[in-house]
Amino acid sequence: MKILITGGTGFLGRLLAERALARGDEVTLFDIAVPPDGLGALEGRVEIALGDIGDATAVVDLVKGCDAVIHLASMVSAGSEADFDAAMRVNIEGGRTVLDAARANGPATKVLFTSSLAVFGGSAMPEHVDGMTRPVPQNTYGMTKAVMELLVNDMSRKGFVDGRVARLPTVIVRPGKPNTAASSFASGVIREPLTGVESLYPVPLDMTLCVGGYRTVADGLMVLLDAPADAFGDDRVVNLPNITVNVQEMIDATKAVAARRGIELGPFTSAPDANVQKIVGAWPVSMDAGRALALGCPGDTGLEPIVESFVADYLS
Repeated sequence: MKILITGGTGFLGRLLAERALARGDEVTLFDIAVPPDGLGALEGRVEIALGDIGDATAVVDLVKGCDAVIHLASMVSAGSEADFDAAMRVNIEGGRTVLDAARANGPATKVLFTSSLAVFGGSAMPEHVDGMTRPVPQNTYGMTKAVMELLVNDMSRKGFVDGRVARLPTVIVRPGKPNTAASSFASGVIREPLTGVESLYPVPLDMTLCVGGYRTVADGLMVLLDAPADAFGDDRVVNLPNITVNVQEMIDATKAVAARRGIELGPFTSAPDANVQKIVGAWPVSMDAGRALALGCPGDTGLEPIVESFVADYLS
């Protein structure tokens, strides 16, 4: 399979590229830049294309001849909330550019779009949502994801593309430095102490989050990419498996793994941020993932295995 991954030099893009290469796929990563420390084990094994997601000519050229596009390129939550116009340009106009390029490439072109639990919100939102809970996003990021969900669904209904949408929980544990996502602290509360750095968590210890381990999220995305079109029916949106945890439980799991591994932890420090609390607090604490599990997507069994995976993959 020939695959284009937009936003491909980011964390999830690299994970998916590794999985695709391992089974013999041909992969191109499209992004605005390559990380300063390079692409590690992917160097020389993937094609790299640098550019803007809104450049229709470049995107059409890249999609031409591809069997599938994994569309990850996006402004993240806090950044989208701070700059509405940029979020519209990147997340919606850029997404439309990708879909139009896939349509031009042919109706069999698979388009896997990563959405987010941030599509949900509002005072009437239940804590536990399912696939039919009405999206009422309370931030610009979530709004752009909801718009793209509808576009993918409709363009698939019309036979323009073979679309599928994965609604992601908060993905942990992302390596490297924090980004501007409001949920970035969810990785930082685990990652920073394990590397001897102080963790500044901006929300109360009892704040509950809907999370998924990076390995299971990446594996689940590959399952959705490979699923036959008729597995989705008239609803192309699938909630990925997730677990419900609070910040204190994340700290406790980190301490437990560190004790077993003999790792001296950096400190955990409360640093309240009302903006982060408002954004993250508007999200559901769990999503029903029955469809994803039926399709074969894996799920996490708890926090400690996620932390152990991070230590094994990035700190050993």
